Amino acid sequence: MSLSWFIARRYLTARRRQAFISLISAVSTLGVVVGVMALVIALGLMTGVQQELRDRIVGSSAHIYVYKAGGGRIDVEAERAKLAGPGVEATAPVVTTLGLLTRQAGRATAVTLRGVDPVLESDVTEIDTAMVEGRLRALLDRPADAHDGMLLGVDLARELGVSIGDLVFFVSDQVVVVPGGIAARPRPFEVVGLFRFGLLPSDAGTAIVSIDAAMSMLSRQGPDLIEVRVADLDQAPAIRQRLEQALGPGYILQDWTELNAPLYAALWLEKVAISLTIGLIIMVAALNIVASLILLVMEKSPDIAILRTMGAPAKTIRRVFVYQGLAIGLVGTVTGTVLGLIACYVADRNQLIKLPGDVYQITYLPFRIEPLDISIVVVGSVLVCLLATLYPSRQAGRLDPAEALRRQ
Repeated sequence: MSLSWFIARRYLTARRRQAFISLISAVSTLGVVVGVMALVIALGLMTGVQQELRDRIVGSSAHIYVYKAGGGRIDVEAERAKLAGPGVEATAPVVTTLGLLTRQAGRATAVTLRGVDPVLESDVTEIDTAMVEGRLRALLDRPADAHDGMLLGVDLARELGVSIGDLVFFVSDQVVVVPGGIAARPRPFEVVGLFRFGLLPSDAGTAIVSIDAAMSMLSRQGPDLIEVRVADLDQAPAIRQRLEQALGPGYILQDWTELNAPLYAALWLEKVAISLTIGLIIMVAALNIVASLILLVMEKSPDIAILRTMGAPAKTIRRVFVYQGLAIGLVGTVTGTVLGLIACYVADRNQLIKLPGDVYQITYLPFRIEPLDISIVVVGSVLVCLLATLYPSRQAGRLDPAEALRRQ
């Protein structure tokens, strides 16, 4: 054991004559514990919200969308062959349009109608796992005398007051010219399934039909776009760039990071702001460390003077107080980190913080821990505590032994 650490340990444990200094040190340690714990919980909360929203967004939609420039016709088989390659898991054609959905003699609701291939769609989105009632394959092989099938989000079905087997009527935003003016033709569909992605725009504003039914109703010759699913979400921008080069200038591609950039930018900014705000607690604790060490230097000036006269170098004296501050910082940081991780685990496992599903896109606040976030918190907290020891330790090393002994 080095001399500096031996003396620092004695100062930390032998507090009979320094009750006030001991109290300040305890408050400093508690401040570090509270600050680190709050910071871990805040980062876990913000990371959890980001990941939960990301999972729901990419679960209800594709990772990359491919459009033909100028709205030209897409050759499905040829384009799917071009899109196949490293990192691409699946592709599927889609027809999409806006319109009104209503029951007979009921209120109308604005919806996005998606015409999908029931065989390929489940490979691109998580529609199969999102089904609450019915199944995606119910859109296929309809009886000859039956209406085309339609899948509705659970919130949309609740708003319309419909369930499996009911008829709904879709009116497209495209109109047809008839003698005497223009008119919109309502198209009947039978509700054959309900889905829940956990994302309000999808569950309350989306209806799904087969791509053949959609093209027939809209008089389309082909799909509007092709959806692409990639193996690694984080590689979606790089894969999009590669596909743009493979397809050429006649196509427009968008990935999920572009489409949701404003949302993730806002969440990231909020995460940084909360982290900086809560980080001030650790700064206050660091100031308490400075105060406790300065008082300890004043209290122990005779001891320091005797050590100096016995030949102890100034750097040894400085290390005594650096070690004390580091000990306070390490104990507070480790304790706060452990308590924060426990709190995040309990809150996430038991879903303690509930949210109204009709207001927010998630029903509870999830907590997710990123090793990088924890590493930054631990290193940053210890570094702040280390910086807090520099001034008191420097003053202790500069203490004049003769002057200190003369004052006694």
